[in-house]
Amino acid sequence: MSNIKRVWFITGASKGLGLSLVKQLLAADQQVAATSRTVEELRRAVGIESANFLPLEMDLTNEASVEAAIQDTIAKFNRLDVIVNNAGYGIGGSIEELTDRETRDAFDVNVFGTLNVIRKAMPQLRVQRSGHIINISSIAGIAPATGWSIYGAAKHAVIGLTEVLAEDVKEFGIKVTVVAPGAFRTSFLKEESLTLAKHPIPEYTAIRNSHDKYKSMDGTQIGDPEKAAAAMIAIVNEQKPPVYLLLGADAYERGMAKLESLKDAFKEREAMTKSTSF
Repeated sequence: MSNIKRVWFITGASKGLGLSLVKQLLAADQQVAATSRTVEELRRAVGIESANFLPLEMDLTNEASVEAAIQDTIAKFNRLDVIVNNAGYGIGGSIEELTDRETRDAFDVNVFGTLNVIRKAMPQLRVQRSGHIINISSIAGIAPATGWSIYGAAKHAVIGLTEVLAEDVKEFGIKVTVVAPGAFRTSFLKEESLTLAKHPIPEYTAIRNSHDKYKSMDGTQIGDPEKAAAAMIAIVNEQKPPVYLLLGADAYERGMAKLESLKDAFKEREAMTKSTSF
């Protein structure tokens, strides 16, 4: 890791990739503001007391709460260098099965929460004319699987907003990366991180089979969260970090298969596509 001391702001830091990031950064003497819905849970999970560590309780869906957390971070560390929008959760079910409330709640956290953090951090980053925003999406945002339509839609939105954000803030010297992980051995597939339709419809047998398959993977995922965290830290130290970063061999395989599928689909209808021009 570079010996440059940076200020990191990480959401969803009490478990998963966020927690791995926090621990590695503190071990490397970096300054870290980390957020969670409950600060006590965050302190217990991190297990480190340090002048470099600022644990914060934050409600991602509340703009005032997000702004307060950002301002508390600046007040303590005087700047922001890296924003990691890691907070989120999985949601499974068909569009028909999931209620409007369940769907909107998922977008509030996975998409609008990310937007709230970016919106409140940007004034400081613009003044500094530096910084790096890392938005955690998922390979499901590129190649979603049966039974995860709403999750795929939310993570696809994160990819889309990141692509344009990278162009929008380039003139300020701010770098932007979207990370699309595959299956990592975290708590993501456990009940506290995964919401399934409360009223499943029996006819959707393919979706039930898909959910059973993913739940059976819990604890055996091929991805190592410590290596994923190290990879994200590494790109921050690059002069020209990527806009897109897949993490995990499974993510690479699914991403490349999706590219081939899109290429085939576009070429198959090339004549019809071009025939609509004047």
